[in-house]
Amino acid sequence: MVKVTDILYYVINPQELRSIIQWYVALLIAYSTALILPRKVWHQPVHEREEDKESVSSRICFDFLDKTSRSFSAVIQELHPELLLPVCLFYLTLRGLDTIEDDTSIPAETKTPLLRDFHDRLEEDGWCFTGNRPEEKDRELLVQFKHVVTEFKKIKPAYRDIIKDMTDKMGNGMADYINNAEFNEVGVDKIEDYELYCHYVAGLVGEGLTRLFVESGYGNPALLQKPHLHESMGRFLQKTNIIRDIKEDFDDKRIFWPREIWSKHVDKFEDLLKPEYRDAALNCSSEMVLNALNNADECLFYLAGLKEQSVFNFCAIPQSMAIATLALCFRNPKMFERNIKITKGQACQIMVASTQNLRLVCEVFRDHVRLIHKKNVPQDPSFLKISIACGKIEQFIESIFPSQRPEDVIRSKPGDPKTLKALEKETQDKEARHDMLMMMMAMGTMLLVVSGLMFGLAWLLGARFDLAFAGVKKGMQDIMAGNWRPPPGSSGAEKLAKQFDHDEI
Repeated sequence: MVKVTDILYYVINPQELRSIIQWYVALLIAYSTALILPRKVWHQPVHEREEDKESVSSRICFDFLDKTSRSFSAVIQELHPELLLPVCLFYLTLRGLDTIEDDTSIPAETKTPLLRDFHDRLEEDGWCFTGNRPEEKDRELLVQFKHVVTEFKKIKPAYRDIIKDMTDKMGNGMADYINNAEFNEVGVDKIEDYELYCHYVAGLVGEGLTRLFVESGYGNPALLQKPHLHESMGRFLQKTNIIRDIKEDFDDKRIFWPREIWSKHVDKFEDLLKPEYRDAALNCSSEMVLNALNNADECLFYLAGLKEQSVFNFCAIPQSMAIATLALCFRNPKMFERNIKITKGQACQIMVASTQNLRLVCEVFRDHVRLIHKKNVPQDPSFLKISIACGKIEQFIESIFPSQRPEDVIRSKPGDPKTLKALEKETQDKEARHDMLMMMMAMGTMLLVVSGLMFGLAWLLGARFDLAFAGVKKGMQDIMAGNWRPPPGSSGAEKLAKQFDHDEI
């Protein structure tokens, strides 16, 4: 059911409504009429699934893909036919692994061997797992995992080897963390541990996908020689999710923000979620966002190494969503109260832009980096570092797609003394505008209070505001009817005549 608030939101933001129509309605038109619509106006999938040619178990796998992730499901199902099923199975395999790791009801002695041996289950006919708690979101995927096994055996041996290898590495990494008593008690300790955790749960995904892309011929082989690029791709997504999901994870008794960061701002992690520590929590989240921004420019570099449009779309859309989510979370107190997400309209805008080319993806990154820079405040201990990190991203974008605007050139030189001076001046201007606004608000409030007191005092002393209002109302009605005439003796000519009558000449 459509909410009134949603209607009002899209009345104020019609561009987002247009993007929703572009993405969903145009897809329906394209599918039903087989029209080839201009890509600049409508989104049209590069490739479409041929469901009538798929096996029963394959269709079941894609049904689970829809249930486990709506966002990834859409981009996976538009992949080139060569990569469609392998990437789908890779995702479902890791989702199954993650479902076991996430379930806190499974004892460590049961969970650890399951994770370490999960890669071997991919070739075990009929294998399934029914030990998850009933409320676990993706429990049914593991209950019917035999369909994933069936389809896994059909794909090329090279793809099977890649998926098994990545599952083996990730399962063992997860098991190591489960057996880490300190991690189970207080969560992630140092930033170094945080980076390692993100490597196991996301960086390895980036490695696996890159190997699949290169094996299929749709990724530049040089990407395998630059592992820091696909590592950044995975870490950027994972770090964004960890930042956004702080409340949800804490409610589930899981802490992923490293103690090395949050202990600078509060004594106990749970203090971040208390209203009385809101300023400290915002400063802490700023430092987390700063950590994530350090991976952003390498994500854009990675995208330049992809050779096929559907593969580019598959990688670009999640990264663009991540930078938008990061901008939404930055200095947003609501993230400590509930799980926040970008609107559907924003998501569709991003997807439309991210299915075009690298230039438009860079524009998405630049727009949201500037939003972060705009929300940055001098009172934040990370203020200068965040400004420099934003400038570094803009500098990278500027090096690929140069612009002619002076302000872009200034922002793109974060280490230059002139840039620091410009940032200082911008900060002073921002503070001056803020002070002026606060002064005007204070004066306006004082005027309202004084006026209220004066009218209240007049009313207590017997002033008849009802008669005054009635007189004003009658005067307005006479003016509207064209019957108004100035009262006798009120015109300037009559006053001047009286003055002549009484003055001696």
